[in-house]
Amino acid sequence: MFEFAVAGVSEPVQATVPWLSLSILVPIVGALLVPLVPDKGEGKQVRWYALIVTLITFLITVAAYLTGYDPSLSGLQLSERVSWLPDLGLTWAVGADGLSMPLILLTSFITSLACLAAWPVSFKPRLFYFLLLAMDGGQIAVFAVQDMLLFFLAWELELIPVYLLLAIWGGKKRQYAATKFILYTAGSSLFILLAALAMGFFGGGTPSFEYTALAAKDFGTGFQLLCYAGLLIAFGVKLPIVPLHTWLPDAHGEATAPVHMLLAGILLKMGGYALLRFNCELLPAAHSQFAPLLIVLGVVNIIYAALTSFAQRNLKRKIAYSSISHMGFVLIGVGSFSALGTSGAMLQMISHGLIGASLFFLVGATYDRTHTLQLDEMGGIGQKMRIMFALWTVCALASLALPGMSGFVSELMVFAGFATDEAYTLPFRVVICGLAAVGVILTPIYLLSMLREIFFGKEKEQLVSHTNLVDAEPREVYIIGCLLVPIIGIGLYPKLMTDSYRSSIEALVNRNLGAMEQVISPTAPLIRGQAPVPAVIQAPAVGAS
Repeated sequence: MFEFAVAGVSEPVQATVPWLSLSILVPIVGALLVPLVPDKGEGKQVRWYALIVTLITFLITVAAYLTGYDPSLSGLQLSERVSWLPDLGLTWAVGADGLSMPLILLTSFITSLACLAAWPVSFKPRLFYFLLLAMDGGQIAVFAVQDMLLFFLAWELELIPVYLLLAIWGGKKRQYAATKFILYTAGSSLFILLAALAMGFFGGGTPSFEYTALAAKDFGTGFQLLCYAGLLIAFGVKLPIVPLHTWLPDAHGEATAPVHMLLAGILLKMGGYALLRFNCELLPAAHSQFAPLLIVLGVVNIIYAALTSFAQRNLKRKIAYSSISHMGFVLIGVGSFSALGTSGAMLQMISHGLIGASLFFLVGATYDRTHTLQLDEMGGIGQKMRIMFALWTVCALASLALPGMSGFVSELMVFAGFATDEAYTLPFRVVICGLAAVGVILTPIYLLSMLREIFFGKEKEQLVSHTNLVDAEPREVYIIGCLLVPIIGIGLYPKLMTDSYRSSIEALVNRNLGAMEQVISPTAPLIRGQAPVPAVIQAPAVGAS
């Protein structure tokens, strides 16, 4: 059995106030009460009601962080536990640590902005806001629950609102995109259920699916490898990992602006979080074998998606492939045995959640004015939409990792963490860093050329004559402003965010390093089996016995 410190293995800190349960139940109960809201059918009262519920949820998560969360602790905090069916090991167990707390805050924050972005929705507003609120509770539950069966249920239930939001309010090919989304994500999640049952019943006795119980079990290496492979497929679809990514451009191509924000800002982060939570934390021996594969897949994501984005002429699909490319850095960070690299992966998820949400919101706002997504049909609109041009420019600069923005810090941390990670051979590190740098170079090329095609040059007469190119309204400026504040804030002072999960990341990396050292003959020749890991990247054993 591995004796290395890991978030959640030490004694959980009990919650004095059930903040996390409230953050899950408030939006879900709020969704159930939507039919009771008096409304004339135009959705004016419903949208105000939904906005208030999402803001209350956001304030609850902020209160949880400020009053019940201690960033210096690596273990589980804000813990709540209620036994349901003890014979089957079913327990309502919620809690937060450094892996989940930042993402809980991100979810509630972006959902409240997505609700504001959905202000113009007039088609079936009750159903729309019902699904939006239900999705808010489901996504927070994915990050907050501490039981693998509960995680599976939250993972599955969260897919239903996304499917309906795509199928009802999407574009011309919405049925195709929604069906493809549900087939990919629901089909792959079968692996989560199988792995949960196998791990919960492992060893006999009364089954338990809580993360703390699973982390304490002595799984054999072969068993870990099987579970790891299945979970990698399930989470690889959601992240997404090439070649399991094809649902994402289709979904983004048909989604509306608020759904865009939720897909890019939160949904992709569920895959990255789950990789850290299950593959790294609960299956450390298998992770030591699979880590080089994650690194290679990350590089494939970066280069393939960047090149594909470069070739796209549809604005939504271009930004969608850009998101896939940025998720490649998360994979490299997760695959590194470096606290710096893994911390960079965590920051990249938070950073891209904010940047991706801002870009896709601007795509939706631009489409509302031009009624086209084809770059060939745009041009010169910056002359009449100067504020919109300014917003686009700032958000694009954030996406291409301009210094002073959060994206620059996160990608730099991943690069530096992996480059100094002596768990891997020097040639492998050089090749990977060189290839990843190619993707970094391609990003500003396709993003800046996109801005040029949209806003510069001569106005297209057909576009100007058939559309009303009004500039950004205050609501749109406010949404982008709210997203830019943390983007620039984290870029200028990264400790603002990194301190919230540093202890948990260090404990996690320490556990993985210990597992790697215990693997006698690694299957991956790229890992140095006997080489000592330098003290610079070793994390202190937080709470180790």
